[in-house]
Amino acid sequence: MAPDTIYKKEENRMSPDENMGLGRRIVDALNTGNLTAIDEVFDAGYVDRTPNPGTTPDREGFKQGLTKFRAAFPDFRYTIEDEIVVGDKLVHRLTARGTQKGEFQGVPATGKYASWSEIHIGRVANGKVVEHWGQGDQLGMMQQLGLVASPKVASPK
Repeated sequence: MAPDTIYKKEENRMSPDENMGLGRRIVDALNTGNLTAIDEVFDAGYVDRTPNPGTTPDREGFKQGLTKFRAAFPDFRYTIEDEIVVGDKLVHRLTARGTQKGEFQGVPATGKYASWSEIHIGRVANGKVVEHWGQGDQLGMMQQLGLVASPKVASPK
């Protein structure tokens, strides 16, 4: 079934600049852990197509995942590298960084710093994000935290 047949597609009446402002508000909320701001920028019917493990694919699940993640990485920050707005889609290429000072997905704190890339796509309707898809370099993050071995590179002869 095509995605348009699953949900009612609302019209995005925001300008590209307004959408970029919304995107920056989202990143600011994530950087500070501001759950009230999440309620302001994510629609009540928000659907996460790539939810974090152990969370529900809705706004409450997103907030629970953010709270757990920020407890594990209290100095977590995103930096916007690229921002693209086309129609009802808001796209961010981000650099994420933080130090694991708490339990993360069952793994005790490592005390190590990591930096990784992520790409997020949000569908915007009526001034809020109603749907999200995201991909991050979790392998790179886990290698930096010492949770997964890094591949050995042969030295040139």
